[in-house]
Amino acid sequence: MKFEVSSSELLKNLNIAAGVVSPSPVLPITEDFLLELKKNDLTIRATNVENTVITKMQVNGIEKGSIAISAKIILETLKALPDQPITIGHIDDGKGIEIISSYGKYHLVGDNPEDFPIINEDDEMQTFTFECEKLSTALTKTIFAVSNDEMRIAMTGVYMQIDYNKVIFVATDAHKLVKYTFGSLNTEISDSIILSKKLISLLKSSLPGVGTVDISFNRKNAIFKFGDTKIISKLIEAKYPDYNAVIPVDNPNELVANKKDLQSSLRRIGIYANKSTSQVILNMSENSLTLSAQDLDFSNEATEQLTCRYTGEPMTMGFNSKIFVELLSNIDTEETVMNLSVPTRAGILLPAEQEKDENLMMLIMPVLSSY
Repeated sequence: MKFEVSSSELLKNLNIAAGVVSPSPVLPITEDFLLELKKNDLTIRATNVENTVITKMQVNGIEKGSIAISAKIILETLKALPDQPITIGHIDDGKGIEIISSYGKYHLVGDNPEDFPIINEDDEMQTFTFECEKLSTALTKTIFAVSNDEMRIAMTGVYMQIDYNKVIFVATDAHKLVKYTFGSLNTEISDSIILSKKLISLLKSSLPGVGTVDISFNRKNAIFKFGDTKIISKLIEAKYPDYNAVIPVDNPNELVANKKDLQSSLRRIGIYANKSTSQVILNMSENSLTLSAQDLDFSNEATEQLTCRYTGEPMTMGFNSKIFVELLSNIDTEETVMNLSVPTRAGILLPAEQEKDENLMMLIMPVLSSY
């Protein structure tokens, strides 16, 4: 196998697949890229067995074939080279691989391409098409809310529910919950899957800003195709909890505040909160919001008042300031809306304005008052 290519173009395509390469793999060969050449089409594969990335690019093909080459070595070599034409190919009719640049020649030993694990694609899959930008946004707005508790495996991923004309993304760790709904979907599918954090990380780093992605799935695997790239991933096989059961339906009390002002106040007041609970108290009455915190162990306390618009019964609620700030960081509007029912039930955070056919809803559980 032998081909010529721009070093920067090759590096760009290898970086797409590099996110799946593990530094401590179970199978040593999964430290490699598998490069397969047919005419002028170069296919690049990388896998950790759970996830596989396949991407294609055009090169100047000289001799067809395949090589399994160390991902670490070829990436570091290309990063150290300025953009220029390079040649990569076999030497000595064996495992030897040679990289030729204008500076010199670099030799390394490859592995047997036949040992590289190839993940079979299942034909029995449901498929729908979604916008790359919307998928990227949904994953960014939900991934931070997933749980790290391996005892609740379903909650360690993002739940994706396809329901005919809409798709819903949900993530929760029992302290916070994010639900992002997109309408205007045209599909006959009514089903759901759970995407792993590793898959989400791969998608976020490789999805283009424009275009569409074809999403195919069954009970075990999902395939995401966009442009010249394909990501194949094992799904989390577990039953997702009934997230709707924790979302309060009747919320007659509403707080509207400047997002940045509220976020900044929570950060400042949170400094004086109890370190184990990070509890900040919100005292709300007609067009009045007072934030306070107290750490009795160190005799620390702080109070601030913010301008706001509040309608409903006067209410006092405690929240974890760090979680509250994190949720607000994922709201892009100038103002945020908080809908409330009673002090013992979750608060619902919303952007003040939403795009057509999009609905972002965040839920934060209260911390019971300790003072």
